[in-house]
Amino acid sequence: MNIILIGPAYPLRGGNALFVAHLYEALNKKHSVEVVSFSRLYPSLLFPGVRQNDISGTPMKKHPAKHILDSVNPLTWFSTARYIVQQKPDLVVFTWWNPFFGPLVRTVASSIKKKIGVSIVIVAENVISHEGRWIDLFLTKLALNTADRFLVLSKVVEDTVKKFYPAVPLFRSTLPVYDCYQSNELVNHDEAKKRLKLDGKNVVLFFGYIREYKGLMNLLEAFPIVKKNISNAHLLIVGEFYGNPKEYYDAIDRLDIRNDVTVVAEYVANEDVHKYFTTSNVVVLPYNEATQSGILSIAQSFATPAIVTNVGGLAELVIDNVTGFVVPSRNVAALAETIVKYFNENKEAGFSAEIQQRRDANSFNTIADIFDEITALPHSSRK
Repeated sequence: MNIILIGPAYPLRGGNALFVAHLYEALNKKHSVEVVSFSRLYPSLLFPGVRQNDISGTPMKKHPAKHILDSVNPLTWFSTARYIVQQKPDLVVFTWWNPFFGPLVRTVASSIKKKIGVSIVIVAENVISHEGRWIDLFLTKLALNTADRFLVLSKVVEDTVKKFYPAVPLFRSTLPVYDCYQSNELVNHDEAKKRLKLDGKNVVLFFGYIREYKGLMNLLEAFPIVKKNISNAHLLIVGEFYGNPKEYYDAIDRLDIRNDVTVVAEYVANEDVHKYFTTSNVVVLPYNEATQSGILSIAQSFATPAIVTNVGGLAELVIDNVTGFVVPSRNVAALAETIVKYFNENKEAGFSAEIQQRRDANSFNTIADIFDEITALPHSSRK
């Protein structure tokens, strides 16, 4: 098959670009795949971070991409549609994660459908943004109404798509295990901790963009309780703040845990990610809301156990008391108690061994076969 895959690609950074790279690699083993990406993903005024391009020396997954879409220039939407039509694809695949792109997806997909009879597949990371506004549902439906097939990555998104589009064929996969951050240098816990000056610490890692819905404040509130029980516990926060970091630093001071917290407030280059996961004894995802998380996929690649909240699809990838722990969201006491239990009961080695045994069964390994099923269905006439 000739497949056009539309989504962010390197040198654009972040989990969406990483997913596109993995999807390209998986599909390209059986099909001819071309990635159509963005010359501009977000206008600067709407982007909450420092930079949109990857600062890494090299991409984790190398693949060609045509950067021709400008998110705020409709002329490029029509020219991109014309280009895709010229390629005569058998399938057009959009990655979907943010209502901001609703008009763009609607325009490109509809323009393609007017010209050629090709099915549109939308790979939905979520349906409504975690930090949604009143207009988000409208913009989301603007895009998703063009889908002839859906591919979802978690049960919570599956249920939402079924609710809105019960008649549209739906397929299910999961996020890949992001095993591309491994270093050729084999470094154990103790050596990694020495390099970050965390010798002798039980390190709890929070990794990734820092946004309100990710619940870092809950983890900070829990940490004084953890420290009373685990004297050598240390919280390692690594990620770029999306918003004002002052409230977090103020909380660290208010809770009197400044000596027990290390903050690396930056987007981490690909080649440096391994430093933080090999240093850590457990990764904590205290999210208030979620669908799925690339951070959890990275943690699994290092066989690092995780403590996650029972929101979205997080609990689907953590087997409670087998590969990690699942706790109620927004419950500081339960979160603290579980972190303490993890260390007091020496769960790390057993959980890590279970992760290593199970991760190869990740259903993303069969993603090309799922696409064979998608294309086997008759073309839809949806507009």
